[in-house]
Amino acid sequence: MDAVMLSRLQFGATAMYHFIFVPLTLGLGVLVAIMETLHYKTKNEVYLKMTKFWGRLFLINFVLGIVTGITLEFQFGTNWAQYSIYVGDIFGAPLAIEATLAFFLESTFLGVWLFGWKRISPKMHLISIWLVAFSSNLSALWILIANAWMQDPVGFVLRNNRAEMTNFFAVVFSPYAWLKFTHTITAGFVVGSFFVMGISAYHLLKKQNVELFKKSFYIGATFGLIASILVFLIGDFHAAEVAHVQPTKLAAMESLWNTEKAAPIYLILVPDESKRTNMVEAFPIPSLLSLLAYHDPNATVRGLNSFPSNDIPPVTPVFLSFRIMVGLGTLFIILTVLAWWYARKDKLLEHRNFLRIMLYSLPLPYVATQVGWIVAEVGRQPWIVYGLLRTDDAVSKNLTVGDVLLTFGVFIVLYTALAVLDFALLIYYARKGPLETD
Repeated sequence: MDAVMLSRLQFGATAMYHFIFVPLTLGLGVLVAIMETLHYKTKNEVYLKMTKFWGRLFLINFVLGIVTGITLEFQFGTNWAQYSIYVGDIFGAPLAIEATLAFFLESTFLGVWLFGWKRISPKMHLISIWLVAFSSNLSALWILIANAWMQDPVGFVLRNNRAEMTNFFAVVFSPYAWLKFTHTITAGFVVGSFFVMGISAYHLLKKQNVELFKKSFYIGATFGLIASILVFLIGDFHAAEVAHVQPTKLAAMESLWNTEKAAPIYLILVPDESKRTNMVEAFPIPSLLSLLAYHDPNATVRGLNSFPSNDIPPVTPVFLSFRIMVGLGTLFIILTVLAWWYARKDKLLEHRNFLRIMLYSLPLPYVATQVGWIVAEVGRQPWIVYGLLRTDDAVSKNLTVGDVLLTFGVFIVLYTALAVLDFALLIYYARKGPLETD
């Protein structure tokens, strides 16, 4: 294994560790803000206890998530120096804005919210948590704008063997960027809602703080139902954009080897990359791929065999990850519909088996977000910037296998310890329930 592949694995592993924390921050921050809003409007002390309980879990996740994010950016200088030299003029701008604007706004008002209980007015305290939720998602926006440019490079010229920005607004308002942003944050909202419903289900099964966790479950179910539907709808538009700008990724997502008009989607399909075909193709839905990709049932979809072999991404991981993501997304809609209905009708305690299902479903949105990133990043290969810069050409010069193995090992040990610590603290305080005094 060479330094390029090891650097890819290192960045991929650290990114996936980091993305354990990010979706919950995006979703739970908004949910905590909603809960405090309900307390501000109703003066109901249950909503206050709810805000403090879920807020504590949000803080644990937020703090540990920061640590895992810092080392990601360092790798652009250590492992991917050629990439930074080639596209740093463009890629660095949104990352700089994220660090100097969104992150500092988020951190500042999180401190105000954390230490401001009974020290500032209730209205200002409420505003501070909404600013935390807003800036968390604003931070995600700038990072995803940078990532979207790697998927669909726009607003630049090649000059002096570098990509230089010519149109900042083309980069910021790229359709790919905003579809990626909305798809990612709504996925984070799903993670947050299932987190709230899963922990609430645990306490309802034990009949602890029933009123508080019934209300929490209902808020999570309502939020999750809306988010699950939005993820699915935005995902459809996002797939159509992928078909337009990254046809190789689309073909890998569906393991489509031969160009077809009115291309179907097979319910059962087994890729065979070595023979550049599929071993099994069963139960086709006629014209569905053409319809979803181009909104035209008779559209022609290019297959992988129509592209040079060195431009084709790894098919099996992309195909499987996409199928898992879509399957879980469908499941989330079904579960949140049932969750909302039972909570709305105050029948949660009557359906203990459903509460167990929601408890054990808590990890599933995490799985969906992880495989979603596999589709996005592995599906872009062999390009680090699609159609512009190959991954093999982006790695740092004179980087040795030993260099990467050393840092890779350190990162894995450190990040695993942080992940274990995060889960241990979340489980401990989630099981403990709300304190009588905070």
